[in-house]
Amino acid sequence: MHIFFFFFGESMGNHGRNRIKRDPDHLLALTDTGRKQSYEAGIFLANYCKENNIDLEKARIWRSPYRRTRETCEEFNKSLNITDIKENITLVEQQFGKVDSIPEKEWSLLYPDEYHEYARQTQNQGKFYGRLPMGESPFDVAVRIQQFIYQIEKDYEKEGIDTIIVFTHGIALRTFLLRYFNYPPEWFENEDNPKNCWIREIKDGIDLGYINKDM
Repeated sequence: MHIFFFFFGESMGNHGRNRIKRDPDHLLALTDTGRKQSYEAGIFLANYCKENNIDLEKARIWRSPYRRTRETCEEFNKSLNITDIKENITLVEQQFGKVDSIPEKEWSLLYPDEYHEYARQTQNQGKFYGRLPMGESPFDVAVRIQQFIYQIEKDYEKEGIDTIIVFTHGIALRTFLLRYFNYPPEWFENEDNPKNCWIREIKDGIDLGYINKDM
């Protein structure tokens, strides 16, 4: 199976651009820069697949239903014209609960009691197990992302879908890798989120890393 994981383009949530409006995380749109990044990354992958004889005729796109991943997919797909596109809610970003769209430096000021408990969990157990108030921990994301792994395995067995492109978010991407390759929680602690529009390639069970991080 060939899997390409695609991290979304620059959105209004980057660089604190949503600080005043505080739109919910799932409604954040791409910036003009993010649209350009997504389009150029689509060209990159089209050329990469052509150079490496990767057939995208029967490829399937899976994406998070968040606005920024949908828009990233739309710009990206202008260069590939893949028609088989599906959405899966398990691919959404970690749920931030009470601190959704609030800069992390303000969490302790607005919710001191909740932040104290969150800090206690992360300090004693690590970031992987720390659950945000009324939200999720990366552990919770890892549990739900297993459902997506079952989905693509079923698609391969029943439909022969062996090439997929996945548009998702940082925590979801990292927890997929953790579950798919049985990495320990300590691996998650040391693995940084990708930058906008980085593409990670997995081929026949081998993690080939990010293929366009130098763009």
